This record gives sequence, C-alpha cells and structure tokens, in this order.
Amino acid sequence: MYYELATMTLPFGTAGQAATNVQAFASAEDASGELLGCWFTDIGQLNQMVVLRGFADLAALQKERGRTQQSADAFGCASIFQSLEVHSYKGFPWMKPVRPSAESGITGPVYEIRTYGIKPGGVQATIDLWEQYVPPREALSPCVVAMVALDGPLRFTNIWAYPTLDARSKARADAVAQGIWPPKGGPAHLTTNMFSTIALPTAVSPLK
Repeated sequence: MYYELATMTLPFGTAGQAATNVQAFASAEDASGELLGCWFTDIGQLNQMVVLRGFADLAALQKERGRTQQSADAFGCASIFQSLEVHSYKGFPWMKPVRPSAESGITGPVYEIRTYGIKPGGVQATIDLWEQYVPPREALSPCVVAMVALDGPLRFTNIWAYPTLDARSKARADAVAQGIWPPKGGPAHLTTNMFSTIALPTAVSPLK
C-alpha cells in the first residue's frame, strides 16, 4: 500500500472550510486514491492540517500527485493555506492497509504522528524489528500505519491512535515498563531527527 501525507499550514479559523474543501478535492471524479485521515494539529506545530490518502499502487499515487501539482486549487485550499508540503510513502510490507474507522475499528480521537530519521542501511532492519515488536505494543494502543518515505530525507512516519492524552501517556509508560517498546536495537538505526505531533480528526476524516 502506498500513501501520501500532505501538510497545510492554515490561517487561524479556517480549518472547517479547509476540511470540507479537502474532502471535495479527494473525492472528485478525476481523483485517484482514497481519503483516509484529515486531522488538525493540537500539540506540536499548530494551525496545520494533515491529510492522509491511500493508493493501491505507485502509479495511482503518481497520477494523483500530477493532478495536485497541475491544479490551480490544490486540495481546494490554494486561496487558504499559507504553505503546503506533500510527501509519498510506502507502508511497511507486513502491515495491513489503513482503513477508515468504520471498517477497521481503530479510533482516536487523539492521533500521534511521529517521524524518525533513519541512518543509511537502517530501513530493512527497522521494518523487521517493528514486525516483531508492534504486535505486543498494539495490545496497549493500535498502530494505524508505519511507512517509509519515498522522497526527501531517509525517514519513516508512524501514526498511533489513543482515546485520550492520558491514555497515550499510560500506554507509552506501560510499554517501556513491560520492555516491549521501543524495539530492542531499534534506536541504533535512527538519527536524532525526530518529530511528534498530536492531531485531532476533522469532521470529514474517515479515521475518527
């Protein structure tokens, strides 16, 4: 499964209209892919909308990227956003494709979006370690997706769902206490270039 993660910085008070416009853009007749998540940041860099779309193959992702690049109104928000970044990803091969909450049962409403830089040669080792360690970690909270970037710096992004911020803190503390997270040896493959954002679903987000 391939994914696109778009991040828009918006003026204060425009999130509702931007979300509606994103949904219309993603569901247009000539659009490819599927809207999976549309969140607005709550902790981290504020006033940002994060949009996750899924694609069955790389060709579909590239086709949609071309549509976005050629559009005079990307995501229906060209007159609103102050900046836009769009990046391509490939899901870890052993993970199930991301599905909306109604199908997967995965719900927030607190979503943590984390990005880690990877050292050269560390991609496959990271994928293998996560395959081993994510199942026991998911007993505490579900991992929505883990995916390797196809453009820009070498890195991977992972998204986790929690019912509350307190639940997030408890799950992370319990995972460390039980010795099931982080994956043993995993940090050796990562750089110190790490970011974390807490975001909440907008009204149009299939992941609620």
